[in-house]
Amino acid sequence: MLKRYLIPVFVFLLTMQILPQTGSIMGKVTDIITKQPLIGVNVVIIGTTFGGATNISGEYTISNIPVGTYQLRASAIGFESQTKSDVTVISAKPAMIDFSLQETILEIDNVVVTSDFFRKPPTEISSVRSFSYEEIRRAPGGFEDVIRALSVLPGVAQADAGRNDLVVRGGAPSENLYLVDGFVVQNINHFGTQGATGGPLSYINLDFVRETSFATGGFSAIYGDKLSSVLSVNLRDGRKDKLGGKLTISASQFGLNLEGPVDSKSTFLFSARRSYLDLIFKAAGFGFVPEYYDVLGKYSYDFDPKNSLSFLLIGAFDNVRYFNDTEEKRKDNARILGSNQMQYITGFSFRHLFDNGFYTLALSRNLVDYDTAQRDTLQNPIFLNKSKEEENTLRADIIFKLSPKSEVNFGGNIRLIQFDTDILLPSFRTSFGEILNITSLKDRSDFWKSDLFALYSGFYYNRWRVNVGIRGDYFNAISNKFTVSPRFSTSYLLSDVTEVSFSTGIYYQNPSYIWLIADNSNRDLKQIKVNQYILGLDQRIRNDINLKVEGFYKDYSNYPASVLRPYLVLANTGAGFAGSDDNFSAFGLETLVSEGSGYARGVELSMQKKSAGTNHYGILSLTYSESRFKALDGVERKGSYEQNWIVNLSAGYIFNEKWEASLKFRFATGRPYTPYNPDGTQSVANFNTKKFPETHSLDIRIDRRWNFNNWTLITYIDIQNIYNRNNSSTIRWDYEKMQVAESSSIGILPSIGISLEI
Repeated sequence: MLKRYLIPVFVFLLTMQILPQTGSIMGKVTDIITKQPLIGVNVVIIGTTFGGATNISGEYTISNIPVGTYQLRASAIGFESQTKSDVTVISAKPAMIDFSLQETILEIDNVVVTSDFFRKPPTEISSVRSFSYEEIRRAPGGFEDVIRALSVLPGVAQADAGRNDLVVRGGAPSENLYLVDGFVVQNINHFGTQGATGGPLSYINLDFVRETSFATGGFSAIYGDKLSSVLSVNLRDGRKDKLGGKLTISASQFGLNLEGPVDSKSTFLFSARRSYLDLIFKAAGFGFVPEYYDVLGKYSYDFDPKNSLSFLLIGAFDNVRYFNDTEEKRKDNARILGSNQMQYITGFSFRHLFDNGFYTLALSRNLVDYDTAQRDTLQNPIFLNKSKEEENTLRADIIFKLSPKSEVNFGGNIRLIQFDTDILLPSFRTSFGEILNITSLKDRSDFWKSDLFALYSGFYYNRWRVNVGIRGDYFNAISNKFTVSPRFSTSYLLSDVTEVSFSTGIYYQNPSYIWLIADNSNRDLKQIKVNQYILGLDQRIRNDINLKVEGFYKDYSNYPASVLRPYLVLANTGAGFAGSDDNFSAFGLETLVSEGSGYARGVELSMQKKSAGTNHYGILSLTYSESRFKALDGVERKGSYEQNWIVNLSAGYIFNEKWEASLKFRFATGRPYTPYNPDGTQSVANFNTKKFPETHSLDIRIDRRWNFNNWTLITYIDIQNIYNRNNSSTIRWDYEKMQVAESSSIGILPSIGISLEI
């Protein structure tokens, strides 16, 4: 009886696979500076006869394309052509590909220089990379996570392989700036670390990401209040053709996407996801269970060709449950700093285009509600922390095109902040012997921040690009309220394939809110300061292969340092799950002074190959760096996140429209750590004097696409650490056995993913 029904279904699916399937590409082409739609731009699929042209709204559509992966080129008279690789056409929905073209200004010896695959935005010269949705999605070992995909870039270290605590060019995990559709987000990770920017997993739904841009240093005066990096995540708009959706089961979660037109002028995006790690952890007998949910919604409305409005809401809800039914579980759970969190970012953004530019007005609200706890085996509190951080921001900026070779950007923000906290930390003795003098603490404070910036970008003599900017930042919660940050970057074309660049500037970052409350004197903290210097060389080996070499130096000053613990500077904190194993160092719950200093320096080499015609792609990066910091005792010590050598290789091959395989290999020398004495204490003399063994792992991934009539099934298998390398990452003291216990990354970890899209 069963065969009677299954055989026709099997024959139907097989027939659908045999029949040729097609899809389409849709998008919009605009001027890179003014955002004005460009009319009559030719958009063609390289190596085929398929193509189209943009209409009066700058939009184009190419239909009836056989499913597969292509390169798409947009070109128009008077503009540089731009080519995008990894354009995947499926039968379920159109591929949404937008272009931003720049007026043609580069001509050397009758050779027209086009940025093509590796074009950088006019406002950023050094240390910036962009990734498309497809490049992030297929990354092995990345859980389709926006942040994890960045770990292959030069200068980026991971404090822990299982988390998104990015250490960029020696900077602490608190030094990274995140933006989503232009809105500043305090932390885009589930179970985020308070006062820092890391966590185990990003809550941004990759399915709605159009492109990401990641600057690892030398970024322009547009961005402030962070020292090391800027990650800008740009979301696409919803489908315009019809209502569509997607069901997904991935390595750690399942979810539902919906998108489509509301009317002829507006579209929407919506997703809801839930983790199923709690089901796995509970079934495996773990003593604790993390669970999380997230939602994302975006509404876009075009009043007319010059005026548009968008609304964004992203929320994340995290919870940790404990099962203390056995003594062993109670002992293990006593080490865990669990954090129940609720956070969201929501905002409106209005854009108006005028003849030579555009302006943007945005109003947003960002809230993070922490409920953090660690308890001993008798359920007595070791640490309790209920904190709420709210930021309400009004932003305005304008971009004006002075000529085809120059533009100016200026704007500013006003941010109203409310910070509430209720902390209990009864008589905690650190492993170095100090007793933290904060037993309990309650605080409610209202702050405000503001900033103004201006940036000029120009191109001279068809070879020389210059960016000059300045910004001022104000924070009323501290004594030294105002700072000025000049920035300068320049590049020079030695030939049509060789470019040298240099960037320098002063960067400031305000102290984290929680660092200000332990003592009234902490309001005298200054902004952390970094002077940056970056020298680079870009060599275009081929149109689809780029070689880049950069050297950097970062000079740190005014870093908060502990008075009670004169060896501790907060540059060495902020990664991991913190808690008693970390002596609660990252929270800054003690008297602090701005006397910490240090430096980070290094050299990076990277080579990137785009999948242009040859079906293979990859990134190879090599970094050598070192970091040193001084606390109040004046002793120069290795930075806690220093990994002198980092080697990354990420590569893949597209066999056909159905199959794709990829791999990622990572090698890094070990981080410093402080050994334990035989009695379980630690000595200041030994602070960061030892190093963990080198870490390395290999991840592989195989994707299979199944295209049917108007729907697509995508499956993959992803195997992390395929040769089961035991990589040590932290140590702790086991008081029951009176010996050191090492914590290692997870061994071989296979996972599968299935998504059904219509």
